[in-house]
Amino acid sequence: MLEASIGANARKPCFSAIVVEEFLADATMSDLRAVDGIAARQLEVRAQNALEKRMRKARSPAIKPLEGYDLSQVAFPEGHGEPEPGSLALVDAGQDLVFHGKTGRGRTHLAIAIGIAAANAGKSVRFSTAAQLVMHLVEAKGRGTLRRALEDLEFVDLLIIDELGHVPLDVDGARLLFRVVSAAETGQSMVTATNIELGRWGTVFGDDKMASAIIDRLVCTGRLVEFDGTSYRMENALMLGKRADFWSIKTGVPMRACRKSTAVFVDFYLTEYIERRHLVAARP
Repeated sequence: MLEASIGANARKPCFSAIVVEEFLADATMSDLRAVDGIAARQLEVRAQNALEKRMRKARSPAIKPLEGYDLSQVAFPEGHGEPEPGSLALVDAGQDLVFHGKTGRGRTHLAIAIGIAAANAGKSVRFSTAAQLVMHLVEAKGRGTLRRALEDLEFVDLLIIDELGHVPLDVDGARLLFRVVSAAETGQSMVTATNIELGRWGTVFGDDKMASAIIDRLVCTGRLVEFDGTSYRMENALMLGKRADFWSIKTGVPMRACRKSTAVFVDFYLTEYIERRHLVAARP
């Protein structure tokens, strides 16, 4: 009977200051320890639930921590060193970052890692590819809920837009993305990952003037981060015989690495194929 009463009453609103003071005046040490333990556990559960809710809203495609990420091939802007794990200076300052580099250099990984660190610190985050974001806004416009969709994006602390340039945008899509970038000027932080140089963004947006306007807003409070070095995917490519351990684990059959000349050719061919595919996709 007592257990049922406690279970029912404990789920009701928090105690007032008067009730807490009265309890503290008469409680024994055993009572204090019990209540303190319950309160601490409640705060832990509440914090965990809030984090899980933020992670769901962030829509991150994967969980990639910043710890262990190789920053040796990442060129940060002058005056801005490598980000410390969990450091959210850029989010607190409302700054923007543009991650630029070829395919497979780790742009998405670092963007996700920063987003997860922000969510862990209580920040609201939203992750989306440029194509997904534009499609979401186009659908909202068709339903008559575009204003609400844009407002939802404005209220997040950190907006991450990945794969800008992988898929060209039409005029309507470019204008919608422009509205998102313009709204982010008012204290919101944005991380944009792209494999297209800023000077060629006109091929993505189908309009040099639109591209110039978007770049102007990003440059105002943003920093360009360059990703160099070799492709992580090429370094770990199964086709090049560099992941024989993975093949053996999956199939139970040892895989013999291909000849060096063959590996060099395949590496060159795949790199050229990926770059050409992105160039074709970027054409208006």
